[in-house]
This record gives sequence, C-alpha cells and structure tokens, in this order.
Amino acid sequence: MATIPGTTRTALQSFQALRRLHNNPGAHTGRNQLAVLLSRPYTPARRFLHNGRPQNAQSEAAKNNSSNPALSFPCLDAQDAKSALLSARSLESGPEPSYTTGHHEQYRCKEPLLLDWGGVLPEFDIAYESWGQLNPEKSNAILLHTGLSASSHAHSTDANPKPGWWEKFIGPGKPLDTDKYFIICTNVIGGCYGSTGPSSVDPSDGKRYATRFPILTIEDMVRAQFRLLDGLGVHKLYASVGSSMGGMQSLAAGVLFPERIGKIVSISGCARSHPYSIAMRHTQRQVLMMDPKWARGFYYDSIPPHSGMKLAREIATVTYRSGPEWEMRFGRKRADPSKQPALCPDFLIETYLDHAGEKFCLEYDPNSLLYVSKAMDLFDLGHAHQTDTKKRRADYEANLALGNDTVNTDVTCSLTLPEKPYEEQPSVTASTPAMDQSLSGASSPDAPPQDLVAGMTGLKNHPVLVMGVASDILFPAWQQREIAQTLRAAGNEKVQHIELGEDVSMFGHDTFLLDLKNIGGAVEKFLS
Repeated sequence: MATIPGTTRTALQSFQALRRLHNNPGAHTGRNQLAVLLSRPYTPARRFLHNGRPQNAQSEAAKNNSSNPALSFPCLDAQDAKSALLSARSLESGPEPSYTTGHHEQYRCKEPLLLDWGGVLPEFDIAYESWGQLNPEKSNAILLHTGLSASSHAHSTDANPKPGWWEKFIGPGKPLDTDKYFIICTNVIGGCYGSTGPSSVDPSDGKRYATRFPILTIEDMVRAQFRLLDGLGVHKLYASVGSSMGGMQSLAAGVLFPERIGKIVSISGCARSHPYSIAMRHTQRQVLMMDPKWARGFYYDSIPPHSGMKLAREIATVTYRSGPEWEMRFGRKRADPSKQPALCPDFLIETYLDHAGEKFCLEYDPNSLLYVSKAMDLFDLGHAHQTDTKKRRADYEANLALGNDTVNTDVTCSLTLPEKPYEEQPSVTASTPAMDQSLSGASSPDAPPQDLVAGMTGLKNHPVLVMGVASDILFPAWQQREIAQTLRAAGNEKVQHIELGEDVSMFGHDTFLLDLKNIGGAVEKFLS
C-alpha cells in the first residue's frame, strides 16, 4: 500500500469498511457495524500554528479541560480517509473513474456543432445503445431521452447484460415494445458516459476541456442527437419519449424538428424551468463548487471533489422522492436509539441520504453535473426566448462565415454580484403575474402564458402524451398541466394529460423509474 502522509492505517481501514457497507444492499442495517468501525480514533496530520505550537495540542488541551467530552465525527473521518485513499490511487492509476456503464456504441460527428450560447464543438462523440430492429422504411424508431445523470444504458444488451435504468419498460411486449419499435437512447453531450463533455479531450490542444467546455442548452443536446439520427439514416421518428430532463428534451425535439417527429411523450417534465427547481439545482452546484478539490473544474489529475458531489447528490435525492413516502419508510426512527444522538447521520432518513450521496459521488463527473444541470435551468420554450436564441445563433453563424474560430466574442464572464442584497419589493411583486399565470390579460387565471402558447404552436398537429405525479416536488404536477393547457391553447386537439394522485404513487419525481403499471401502461397505450 502506498504511504499516505497525515493518514493512519486505521482511517483507511475505516473507509474500506464504509465502502463495503455502502455497496451492500443492506447498508442501512449495517450502520451499527459502521459506527463501531469508524469510532476508532482518526489521527490527521499535525498542523503547526505560527508560534510553532502544534494545533492538535491546543485542541487536545481544550478537550481535556472541558466539562463534557468532545463529540466524534466518523462521517468526516470517512471523507478524510476517502481523500487519502484517492490520493494513493492517483499515484498508481489516477483517481478518475471511467464513468461508463459498460459497452455502448459510439457515433463520432466530424462536423462542428454550434451551441446556443456561442460555443463550438469542433467534433463530438455521442454514446448510444439500441434495442429492436429498424424496419426497411426506417419508420419505427423511437428516441428515448434520459434524465440528468443517466447513461445510454436504458436496458441490458448481449454486450452489456447489466440492467438498465428503464429495464422493465423496454423489451418484447413491454411499453417500448422491441418487437414493434427500434429504440435508441443516447448519453447527452455534456455528460460523462461516453458522449463529449467536460471530461473529454479538446482536439485543439489534447487536454481535457474541464471548465473550458462551453455552456450548453437542452436544445444543443437535441441537435447533437439528431446528428446521430442523420448518421443512422433515420429521417423521421415514430416517437420522442422522455422523463424528467428527458421530458424537456422530448418537447424541445418537437419544437426544433417538428417535421421529423410523429408522437411525443413528456413525463414529469416542463415547458420551461421554474424558480424552485432552478433554486434546488443552484444549491447542488454551489456545494460542489465550494469543495476546495473542485479547483475551478481542473481536478482531473488530482483528487475529485467527492465531498461536494456527495452533498449535491443528497440535496438532489431530497427532491426526487416525497415526504409521505419517507414518513412510511423511515418515520422518526434513529439508526441506533440506544446511542447518544450524533451530529453525523443518526436518523434513518439521514443514513439513507448519506448512502445515496456516498454511492453516487464517484460515479458521475462533477463538471458534467454542473453543465447539464445549468442547461436544465436555461430551458424555456417561450416564443421570446426562442426568438432571442435564433438571433444570437444567426450572429454567431455570421461570425463563423467570416472565418472566426471563436464565435463567442464575449468569452470573459462579466457577471458580478449586486452591490446591494436582494430586497423584497411588495409593490412590484404584487402586480407581477406568477409564471403559471397568463400574461395576456385573459379572463381565466388558469390560461397559459401567450408567450409559451406562441412558442409551442409548432406542436399543434402532434399527438402528445403528458404525464405528471401529484407527489412530485421537483417538477410539480401543475407544470405538466401547464404543458397540456398550452398545447390545447395552441390548437392541439391530440393532447392526452394524465396525473397520478398521491393515492396512486407516493414515489415523487422518481415515479417514472418505478411505476411500470401506471407510467408504462399509459406509454404503451399511447404509442400503439
């Protein structure tokens, strides 16, 4: 084992025990064992103050003079031990995982891809997998869009038998019936499961993009997907299907390429991102970027910001499920009621979140989380937003035509924090319509915004299935109702809207991953 300064063998053994327990499906019940293993003292490197006295000596003196013993923090010891283990690993093979889920197909596009905010990918890769057979007319293809952190591995294959993230929904006789349809699923650009993203190598200099990667939009992801379809000779999709961020992509595909899509399915998505979901993704990005190991995104030759990623995933997990479900699963139970309460994970719900964050923190590239989640925040199918984007793209294309390699001339971010903190302005906010109200002065308060109606008019002739879940707090059910109402206001008479009440599902946003009967059944019926 490599020698790791400032770290005891006990700490490494504690981390290895932690990793074994987290990889164990019964990890919740193993917390008592974990508490014992990590209760052993962890001795970090001795740090000296400016006067030469060991800082640990001062701390020890304070502990000994206190009227109460100091608390132990096994959760922090485990993070330190993980950093130490990753440091040792970097001496051997580098700390970065492969970020793949096994075998997938690779499509390389040699043509430049102009992005909505002025960046350019000179060339790019799209990782994809497929199931079923493309018919001679090439008319039975379904493009399946993923959520934020999913790979192209939606279902097992002969080359990769690992179960996919929508395993039960794809196959012969399943909602996405491989006896009828040719299913294609991609890892989005910006991701880290084989498609070009921040961890990829920039062909211009042979170094990883890191945070030199350009800002992305959902529409950029869709344009890249359609380059793949061009390469496969698929000129029109039978359907575009997606959930969560995939539901956003599915609608965007219809708006961008209305003539190339038949049916559209959007599950637990939205037509534009709203403040609550933006706020939640903001907090995830902030805790990740505040991890010193993030290093402004240039961490690929060092220790990845695993602590920030862990916390970001814990915040995300809070939004993926629902309070009623957790009440039933965990209640107010503590992992070990016989022990003193701790500031580290103590309640069962805390250990659940801790496990979710620990399991994920080295499975996904932190920079991809930043870029892809920001693309979700920028999503808006309103007419004004589309008009501004088209104008901006036209300016960039004109720049390209003049031979400029960098079409985004504003390469330096000029954003500064406001001089004064935000202050509530009751007189303004009281007269400003909420985002889910009409801006047209229509008599009905439930009428969709006219800007959004104008932006989605291109979908008025498409059969569209919109599904939502009442227990979803990340993409609340009113956002799916907004999609359906907007499409109907745009003249679409082929909209089906289904909302699952809490009596049907308490799984919150994750319902689309779990409910084969209600989600899968509705999709199967709509596609047939």
